[in-house]
Amino acid sequence: MPDTTMPAAGPAFPIGLADAPGRHARLRRLLTGPDLFVAPGAFDCVSARLVEAAGFGALYITGSGVSMSALGAPDVAALSFGEILDRVKRICDVVSIPVIADGDTGYGGPLNIIRTVREFERAGVSAIQIEDQEWPKKCGHEPGRRLVSVETMVMRIRAATEARRDEDFAVIARTDARSTDGLDAALERARAFREAGADVIFVESPQSEAELEAIGRALPGMPLLANMVEGGKTPILPAGRLQELGFRLAIYPNALTRLFAKAGLEMLASLRETGSTAAMADRMLDHGALWTLFDNATWRALENRYLDTSATA
Repeated sequence: MPDTTMPAAGPAFPIGLADAPGRHARLRRLLTGPDLFVAPGAFDCVSARLVEAAGFGALYITGSGVSMSALGAPDVAALSFGEILDRVKRICDVVSIPVIADGDTGYGGPLNIIRTVREFERAGVSAIQIEDQEWPKKCGHEPGRRLVSVETMVMRIRAATEARRDEDFAVIARTDARSTDGLDAALERARAFREAGADVIFVESPQSEAELEAIGRALPGMPLLANMVEGGKTPILPAGRLQELGFRLAIYPNALTRLFAKAGLEMLASLRETGSTAAMADRMLDHGALWTLFDNATWRALENRYLDTSATA
């Protein structure tokens, strides 16, 4: 849970209003530590709170999930940078754990990338993912991806790393070359991106455990990201096996999105059939539990501090 404590003279602030210092350094320690860590995907404040409440040390803001929840569209690059930034700010405010954000292509040329990094870092993001696709980009597990040149992606990485204010803020370089040009081309790009200063390498959509193993073998000593997409091109492997293969971070971008969609359809089918939610009650948080997840007691205490005039008389 977030540290909502304040100096002794001031009140405790609830989730959404409290500061969460030190997140960049905590993510850097996770990236340089000996063990793989998992960052589940979140797309709004509810899913973000669930990730932290479940005890994970970091979360990943999924561009696909944000597109579906904010626009009602799949990951087709239809959201503007401003719309994405608004969602990023809200998610960062509601958790205290490090946040990794999908930054797509950086949303333009070098000046756009610099602004994206500055705005994301100011919002509370601790790592940004930037990819080597042309804009409009495509989902990493869908067809139709087109790559920019290695030189253009190196420019994106340079602009991102030089724009950050805190050296612990991490830049994740993603290549989609596996699906367009093959694994060897993807690994060649990954090496170039590492040399350009990327902190983490993300080879998107390897298609077998053998390919995951080849990535770890080809890029020793570099923090590697594995993208676990249910129903996607990459096999879902346990965290322990991914660590054995050389990966440091595993993201599950839309596991919650998919679960929410299926569970929601089941609940609504039951309600339509029975005329009540009673049959699904044991699969829900009740009113009080849901409000507690969002620190209801602290919100109320803070409000009462100012409404109770006798306390300040």
